[in-house]
Amino acid sequence: MSHIQKKKVLFISHEFAPYNEETDFAKILNLLAVKSNETGYEVRAIMPRFGTINERRHRLHEVVRLSGINIQVDKEDHPLIIKVASLPNARLQVYFMDNEDMFKRKQTFHDESGIAFEDNAERTIFFCKGALETVKKFGWPPDIIHVHGWMSALIPMYIKSYYKKEPVFSNSKIVFSATKATLKEKLGETFSKQVLASTPLKEKDLEIYKDGAHFDMTLGGVKNADATIFTDEVVEEDVTAMIKPSRSKKMLKFSADSEDVTDIMELYSNLAGK
Repeated sequence: MSHIQKKKVLFISHEFAPYNEETDFAKILNLLAVKSNETGYEVRAIMPRFGTINERRHRLHEVVRLSGINIQVDKEDHPLIIKVASLPNARLQVYFMDNEDMFKRKQTFHDESGIAFEDNAERTIFFCKGALETVKKFGWPPDIIHVHGWMSALIPMYIKSYYKKEPVFSNSKIVFSATKATLKEKLGETFSKQVLASTPLKEKDLEIYKDGAHFDMTLGGVKNADATIFTDEVVEEDVTAMIKPSRSKKMLKFSADSEDVTDIMELYSNLAGK
């Protein structure tokens, strides 16, 4: 009797409880990972190793065999260190993308005065490329990639364009979850140029992201994903006015204060053909 391989679910997000919680959906991602694990999926998660994350408390340690990739951002190489921890309430691995210049500081996106870091664009590009390069190095082909929030919003576009011939992503279905505007500032007028300088893409791939405002990042994530979860109705109404829902793109409303993730689990199942 042949061995049936488990379907694989990968979460990529800048927030994931208990490590970093910017919105209520950080707890939902944790819940989805646990539920997926319990229902027979193989599950992994990837997030930045922000300086706010206590390595000792969460028992992070470096994965030497995965570290050592250089990620090009705006024509400069940045070494990627990969650390791992086990999710406290489940036996699954969370991988942390680390780099001293990008993530050592003790805040996530704003300094102590509430001013956005000037390099948030570079940090976004580094994280998105680093996450996908890490999956390539795993050699672990995900059936579902749940991409969450503005910082990961380039990933659906990367997979549909630059990485589309990568065997590891050939069967991946992408779910994007969109939240309320936690990014108050734009990533900058040169954001698209920085993405193009970091990865050979066509300008049309970047048009929708414009200068990296929260709404534009959300539009890019929705346009390039196979399914979208809207956690905020205002976002949904604005986005669907720009990108018409179609049968090929599943759109789901979800209240982030709910703990009933049945609809999302059903979405995973449908997309993975489970």
